[in-house]
Amino acid sequence: MEFARRLADIPPYLFAELNQKKARMIAEGIDVIDLSIGDPVPELPTPDHIVEVLREAALRPEYQNYPDYNGCPEFRQAVAEYYRRRFNVELDWASEVTALNGAKEGLAHLIWAVIDKGDVALVPDPGYPVYATQVRLAGGAPHFMPLTEANGFKPDLDQIPAKVAEAARLMIINYPNNPTGAVVEAAYIQEVVDFCRQRDIILCYDNAYAETTFDGYVAPSVLEFDGAMEIAVETYSLSKPFNMTGWRIGAAVGNRKIIDALRRIKTNVDTGVFTPVQLAAVHALKSSPETVFSRSNSVYERRRDAALAGFSSLGWELPVTKGSFYIWLPVPEGHDGGSFAQLLLEELAVVVAPGATWGSNGMNYVRVALTVEEERIREAIQRMKDAGIRGFISAGAAAGISPV
Repeated sequence: MEFARRLADIPPYLFAELNQKKARMIAEGIDVIDLSIGDPVPELPTPDHIVEVLREAALRPEYQNYPDYNGCPEFRQAVAEYYRRRFNVELDWASEVTALNGAKEGLAHLIWAVIDKGDVALVPDPGYPVYATQVRLAGGAPHFMPLTEANGFKPDLDQIPAKVAEAARLMIINYPNNPTGAVVEAAYIQEVVDFCRQRDIILCYDNAYAETTFDGYVAPSVLEFDGAMEIAVETYSLSKPFNMTGWRIGAAVGNRKIIDALRRIKTNVDTGVFTPVQLAAVHALKSSPETVFSRSNSVYERRRDAALAGFSSLGWELPVTKGSFYIWLPVPEGHDGGSFAQLLLEELAVVVAPGATWGSNGMNYVRVALTVEEERIREAIQRMKDAGIRGFISAGAAAGISPV
């Protein structure tokens, strides 16, 4: 039996493997603390009022047929209204908004709409694995932009070789950032927009964590910036802010030519999002969403503070992140991310994600997801303390540098 050669360059998806290992350990009666997956549910379930809209709509026969390929008008209008209210961005709902089966699907199909065989895409390293994987599956060549602590976990545009920049068809960036938790200042986003406009590079802004922020920080949309609508598309997800990860609902917004290209791929691959899910999303976007964000973020902030205090007690001094619900943890001396994650899993039944999952610049990190209850985070750190695990002061913290 033979399969497509393209699979040779695509590793198994890490989180599927971690789920299998975790399931085996739980079946053996081991108390596993999973800090690997960025999923707030079930600790923070989808709000009841959103679930109720889905329940009522799902019972109606007129919503049980094929959905609108591009998203029902009510959903696209709600997204446009939300962007006007939240970001002061004006969108034409008919041509500049399209529904996604979750942002992951949208990102993948956007890459397929832009990248041909041999095309260059500028991809962050570390970065969400879907970016580089889909570029390769489309036949393109990812050029990795290092995200280093010394540079605030943002690409240094001056370090992109001129020939690479001129050849690039696509750039992908993501703030608040997965996996580092970094956020960036407005001036930097404008710099990225200008860089792409000058070179006719399509800019994809992955804004999945736009509403997961702390300490007064408010994340922008890339579409707020001068010239962005000429070259940019943004993916917005309801998964994290509304605790709707399993619902698979999001939107792509921005330049209408890019949206049209994305739709041409999607309409030949999927048949849209179940209408009752879209209607529940409409309700989520319209019914005081800030209240939902505030409740969740207060929980994440307490977990973040507990985790940072715990790691500090073990010798780590880490920057205080203002976005996402991740801690990007440099591993102790003598380990890389893989060996440290294996140690925690096998010896302490604590699951974290090796940083190399997100790229070579994550080799000496693990990602800690703050998606379990505060008590479980404290317990995981206590297990590390009891095992004599010690951290160290990261270079950025020692120099007073913060990714925020």
